[in-house]
Amino acid sequence: MSETIRPRYRGRAVGCVQSGWALGWGSAVLLQAIVYSLVPDQQAWRWMFAIGFVPALYVLFVRRFVEEPPLAAAARGESMGSIWEIFSPGLLKTTALAALLGTGAQGGYYAVNTWLPIFLQTERHLTIVGSTSYLAFLISGAFTGYLTGAWLADRVGRRRLFLLFSGGALVMTLIYTRAPVTNNVLWILGFPLGFVASGYFAGLGAFFAELFPTRVRGSAMGFAYNFGRGIGATFPALVGYISATMPLSRAIAIFATIAYSLMGVAAFLLPETRGRTLAS
Repeated sequence: MSETIRPRYRGRAVGCVQSGWALGWGSAVLLQAIVYSLVPDQQAWRWMFAIGFVPALYVLFVRRFVEEPPLAAAARGESMGSIWEIFSPGLLKTTALAALLGTGAQGGYYAVNTWLPIFLQTERHLTIVGSTSYLAFLISGAFTGYLTGAWLADRVGRRRLFLLFSGGALVMTLIYTRAPVTNNVLWILGFPLGFVASGYFAGLGAFFAELFPTRVRGSAMGFAYNFGRGIGATFPALVGYISATMPLSRAIAIFATIAYSLMGVAAFLLPETRGRTLAS
């Protein structure tokens, strides 16, 4: 997407594609409410896991009918860089900071959203089905956040988007998990939490693409994003581990603070790339 869209609209285009995450998430929550209403809990999660295979079939459609961007296709005819080039002196700093940004972005997202249903059930005493409306409002905020973040990425720049949303996500996570509010107020707070804790992803794809040259762009983006995914995946595990010694809400708040702080620092140190021509 980044190699296909003009620089002026790149953030909006890539961000709108990212908003599809919220649609899939919302569909999963709706399906969860249906399955858990029809099947015992000890079997329902297995049905959900099996149904999750179905969207993967869409990959076959994409591989068959979506063409390679002309910029990438042209680069393949030239001298392509080695994956190790992303660790060369000229790119190492950018690669390291991009990986740190990916770690903060995904670590915070996983720490909050992986445990949110359990938080609602254990500390807010909601049933699985009863928590559906809370998650639905959270997801509606996420969808709105994706679209707004996509617009802001082009309007104010990628770095400002990450700085604004990482700070907002940190504040909203602390309020949502630690503030002494009623469940009705918590339901309302789900929208702004979903908005800021998801919206920054709208600028991530375009930003990563603009940081690296075409010859190593796929390798660099894949490393930065998936390094962040790998390290970020430890955050919910650590939340679960330390929640044995403290309330789950406090454990979520601790690791969200760490993650969003990492994200803010990385965004501050990386250059602004809005308007950058990828062919250069």
